[in-house]
Amino acid sequence: MTSPTPPCAPEDVRRVACVGAGVIGGGWVAHFLARGYDVTAWDPAPDAEQKLRRLVDAAWPALTRLGLADGASPDRLTVTATLHEAVAEAQFVQESAPEKLELKRDLLRQLDAAAPAGVVIASSTSGYPMTDMQTEAADPGRLVVGHPFNPPYLIPLVEVVGGERTSAEAVAWSSRFYEVAGKSVITMDREVPGFIANRLQEALWREALHMVANGEATVREIDDSITEGPGLRWAFMGPMLTFALAGGEGGMAHMLDHFGPSLKSPWTRLEAPELDRKLYDAVVAGCDDAAEGRTIADLVAERDQGVIDILRATGRLPQQRTAGEDGK
Repeated sequence: MTSPTPPCAPEDVRRVACVGAGVIGGGWVAHFLARGYDVTAWDPAPDAEQKLRRLVDAAWPALTRLGLADGASPDRLTVTATLHEAVAEAQFVQESAPEKLELKRDLLRQLDAAAPAGVVIASSTSGYPMTDMQTEAADPGRLVVGHPFNPPYLIPLVEVVGGERTSAEAVAWSSRFYEVAGKSVITMDREVPGFIANRLQEALWREALHMVANGEATVREIDDSITEGPGLRWAFMGPMLTFALAGGEGGMAHMLDHFGPSLKSPWTRLEAPELDRKLYDAVVAGCDDAAEGRTIADLVAERDQGVIDILRATGRLPQQRTAGEDGK
């Protein structure tokens, strides 16, 4: 069937529904509230509302330092008793349920049945293709992937891609909506398992685990090697352009000519190591050691301030909605 046209333009969205209110879903709630939207949220956990409001309260100081949109307030959050109530008047729906395929399929089916006709429904999935998740929906054309990065209220990137039955209009609409909502959007031309950024960080993660497992580096050394090295460049220039600069005036072509043979060197092992108890304990203990007594809350605050400082330093603070845009 042909999916109905979204009932409003991305610029006219006023009410967003967030279904699933854990770390990612709650992060989305905080982001949308900070951007001046009315947000309805639902999660089946009995203590979901208390945890969600604590998450929003914890994020709000960072969001305030980052800069709030006109009218932004935690008071614009409504936590509903049912999924149907959450999406009944939504103009956009963000699903952030746990990464279980059958759960995603059934939840997207329910959201499709409950949300107003034509309203785009986006999944925060970190790996499943939408083609595999939209199988039970009556209107799969309005289902897209909107994959964020943690925490969604600070990290700008969202990767957007449709499934085989998603309409091109829904993909374009959702990409534009995320842009209006202050996100940096990659609209993918095709489905790739794990999307783009997850594929890259997964390769780095697997190599790090190998090095810990083989006693080649400690957790602290691995983290320092990034934060004190390439991570400083990656914050404003990705790995491809960074490598291009290694070629000097000759750019990437000279870099490949000069360093290309090293690709044959056994520097990396892209197959994942066995995550046995020894490796598990080594990674956990290494992180405890590297934290040096700082709590998770301490580390979250440091991370949030660090991201804000980088965004400010590189001129990438999200543009705020004006009073006219949000109807105030």
